[in-house]
Amino acid sequence: DDDMDTYLARQLVNERLQQVAGTMPTGVDPPFLAPMSTGLGEVFQYVVRADSAHHEAFDAMQLRELQDWVIGRQLLGVPGVAEINGFGGELKQFEVAVDPVRLQAMGLGLGDVIDALQRNNANTGGAYIEHANNAYFIRGVGLATGLDDIGRIVVDTPREGAPLLVRDVATVRLGAAPRYGAMTRDGEGEVVGGIVMMLKGGNASEVVERVQTKLDEIRAGLPEGVVVEPFLDRADLVGRAMRTVRNNLVEGALIVIIVLVLFLGQLRAGLIVASVIPLSMLFALILMQLTGVTGNLMSLGAIDFGLVVDGAVIIVEAVLFRLHHLPKRDGLLPRSAMDEEVQHAAGRMMSAATFGQLIILIVYIPILALTGVEGKMFRPMALTVVYAIIGAIVLSLTYVPVMSALFVPRRTGPTVTFSDRMMDRFTRAYRPLLDRALRHTKLVIGLSIALLASAVFAFTRMGGEFIPQLEEGDFAFHSILPKGASLSASIANNTNVERIIKQFPEVKDVVSKTGTAEVPMDIMSPEMTDVLILLHDKDDWTTGRGYWELADTIYNALHRIPGVFFEINQPIQMRSNELMTGVRQDIAVKLFGPDIDTLLHYAKEVAEAVGTVEGAGEPAIERVEGTPQITITYDRERLAALGADVDELNRTVRAAFAGEPAGSVYEGERRFDVVVRADSAHRASLADVASLYVRTRDGRQVPLDQLAEVAFVPTPAQITHENTQRRIYVGVNAR
Repeated sequence: DDDMDTYLARQLVNERLQQVAGTMPTGVDPPFLAPMSTGLGEVFQYVVRADSAHHEAFDAMQLRELQDWVIGRQLLGVPGVAEINGFGGELKQFEVAVDPVRLQAMGLGLGDVIDALQRNNANTGGAYIEHANNAYFIRGVGLATGLDDIGRIVVDTPREGAPLLVRDVATVRLGAAPRYGAMTRDGEGEVVGGIVMMLKGGNASEVVERVQTKLDEIRAGLPEGVVVEPFLDRADLVGRAMRTVRNNLVEGALIVIIVLVLFLGQLRAGLIVASVIPLSMLFALILMQLTGVTGNLMSLGAIDFGLVVDGAVIIVEAVLFRLHHLPKRDGLLPRSAMDEEVQHAAGRMMSAATFGQLIILIVYIPILALTGVEGKMFRPMALTVVYAIIGAIVLSLTYVPVMSALFVPRRTGPTVTFSDRMMDRFTRAYRPLLDRALRHTKLVIGLSIALLASAVFAFTRMGGEFIPQLEEGDFAFHSILPKGASLSASIANNTNVERIIKQFPEVKDVVSKTGTAEVPMDIMSPEMTDVLILLHDKDDWTTGRGYWELADTIYNALHRIPGVFFEINQPIQMRSNELMTGVRQDIAVKLFGPDIDTLLHYAKEVAEAVGTVEGAGEPAIERVEGTPQITITYDRERLAALGADVDELNRTVRAAFAGEPAGSVYEGERRFDVVVRADSAHRASLADVASLYVRTRDGRQVPLDQLAEVAFVPTPAQITHENTQRRIYVGVNAR
């Protein structure tokens, strides 16, 4: 509900999340609230890179550390910013890379290493003691401060021999968290990025301006050679939209003024009518402010000044007509007489002027009844026009007669002006046509009916859409590799895609975001990529291509890459589609049912039918087909015979391959996880999983394949629910 308080809503959701958190299985992170932003809150995005002179001085891990702990932390303090999401690079960790063979030879398991690290990496407080009128606080310092401290932690103390340390069974080094996403740019490889999420309800232009100001301050404190470059700026789109609104308003007003002066034949009369335009706009803006109606491309750009000045034209023309037909007299009409003549002329025409504008106003009332997305888009436009017309009616009844009495020339009697001579020429040209039309009424009526019928026929064959498509000025192509493709394969493909796109002179920048960041705000698998294509200003294009013609040309060029599916979209349009339907495409056909395989079967039939529709792009089926997984299926009888627990086995598998957090290391204000996992040489194949030693209850070490079946098994890539039902969709963009 739009009237729902955001903070109350978050509190209610958080209460439910706390209930769910207690039921989550071991090793699964509890759910947490996303930042207080919206799906369209990505107002500013930038890359962090080293310049050409310092390319070797900074690696992906150092750049990501600068993004998270220097740039991102300072931007978080900017008013209106809800979150800064780091993307790409490598997330620094203190990695304890265990050698499973050495660990098994010592009769220990991964759990022993994890427990030892957790027991030996903490500080404590011991209250205080009083001595000689002073209070001395007691603090136990046991936090590891670096790689050497971690390596010296005791894992086991045998009865005979020296204590067994972490460094005896593992290599302690700087490592990186498992990556599920990456960012590349301009075909030159990986970069580190940052995404600024705006607080819900914020003003994008103001927030972006503050962020840019803060970035200028941050750049001064960065190491030499580190560059922060914006690549997507919502303020650019807002600026283009407002320039369009400004141009529409100014050009519309000038055209109306020129036409009024031309046809009324008097500069003063034309300016009186034209002055209604800014005054009615001011009236509308005041009511928009009072009622909370937003000023945007739809609401302000849709105002037709010809409608606004309609009543004023009637009043002024009536005044001029009356003065024109008064007996000509020497000198000017006295002021009192002028007031009476204006009152008489305006009084006769006020009902006509008011009624005509009320008819126009009534036309917009059905738009006010729209609901949902259509209502959100079009109601501001209808309300703005209604406010402007109400202001114009009030001005026509009060302001225009007064201004006419004060400033219209008080000359009476027939006068010949340029407009009179122009209208005479029009009349002489029009009268013969009118005479011929009246002599051939059947022919005229027949031709009119034929034109109407042909127009109706053409209308039924035309495409149309209720929601207009805004040219955002940039493209967002969706690039999808075959299911199960690795992150490395996506990165290599992105480099190829970006080099092809950069060949077009209209393209300024290409940035690809693959998969998901460590804090997943936009869930995508590693084979899925959003390719953001940033364009030069349209005035600088030299090839003669139109906006959508360029999109089609790029799309056709990318089709040379085999096995990759592409979709044309725009950044905000793509997010809007997701928010409305959960699908990125313009049109979505959703199928609901309990069985994934059955849903997929019918989705393929739907896609075949959709593909035959004229004007439809290439249909895309939600990616739910089997993804190869290494599945460990525990044998309950063997577990019982050897005395093993599933929880302990899961912990060992999770720690060996994903890594298990076992504490933290602080470097000043910066905090990094200490993670235990198997050495990379022992987590590279199916055999490594099968031969992983796990511990039974009596302390024995047995290979995992003695307790479970380890095999490649195709499983669903994802299972989506909507309104508690399983769902699959077929999406298609309108061309």
